[in-house]
Amino acid sequence: MDSKNKQLTPWRSVAAALVVALSATPAFSQAPSSYVVGAQDVLTITSYDQADLSGKFTIETDGTFTYPLIGRFRAGGLTLRRVEDDLKARLRDDGYFKNPQITVSVETYRSQKIFVVGEVRTPGSYPLSGNMALVEALARAGSTLPTASGEVIIVHAADPETAAGPTLPVRTDGDNVTRVDLRALQNGEFANNTALRDGDTIFVPRAEAIYVFGEVKNPGAYALQQKNTTVLQALSLAGGVVDRGSTSRIRIARIVGGEKQEIRAKLSDVVQPGDTIIVPERFF
Repeated sequence: MDSKNKQLTPWRSVAAALVVALSATPAFSQAPSSYVVGAQDVLTITSYDQADLSGKFTIETDGTFTYPLIGRFRAGGLTLRRVEDDLKARLRDDGYFKNPQITVSVETYRSQKIFVVGEVRTPGSYPLSGNMALVEALARAGSTLPTASGEVIIVHAADPETAAGPTLPVRTDGDNVTRVDLRALQNGEFANNTALRDGDTIFVPRAEAIYVFGEVKNPGAYALQQKNTTVLQALSLAGGVVDRGSTSRIRIARIVGGEKQEIRAKLSDVVQPGDTIIVPERFF
């Protein structure tokens, strides 16, 4: 396996985990009754009393739509359950049906959106559909790139209605920020599959690099995608030490306080971003 494939393998696992998560999760096209309807959403209304009252209805910019028999009906700002209850009440109070039997669901989500940016294949704005969580958002953006770090930062918009674009984190520990361990998701810990809100920005940072040179199979730069990566794990990214390499005299070149230092390293030592690992040749 070449070095490129070695770097890609963990993120193929992430993509596979995303697929498994999606297949194990209820269909996202089905919005929960608590979903708040907004302008440009398309509702599907099904009437079991009179077939010609069924159809698809687009919410206009003022939050209303025209429904047969009752005319203009306000749905914007209401939950799906409230829209359904109010529509039944209007049909009953206006004398059309004693006990109207209708259901309301979302056909197309357009009023709420999220932003996925950073190290993903297709960054951009995506409709927030129903009970969407992090896994589906990453899947819609084509999954993460091999250059992605091992975490995702979710920034919650202060005012979703005015969020015209992504909001990047000023501080990664702010009250409006949620950090998610991608490795945990990869390992099937879907408790980390954070629910998303209108206006959220999902930011996937670029992984910091380490460098491996000397007597290894594939010397070069490698993305540091995992916390507490050891020297041994870093060497494995580079294909391992060749026969003439010495694992007892490994050195790490590290910048400390603006100055370059070289330190002797053991295989169990933890590397830091920017480290250069040097594997010398054996004496004999």
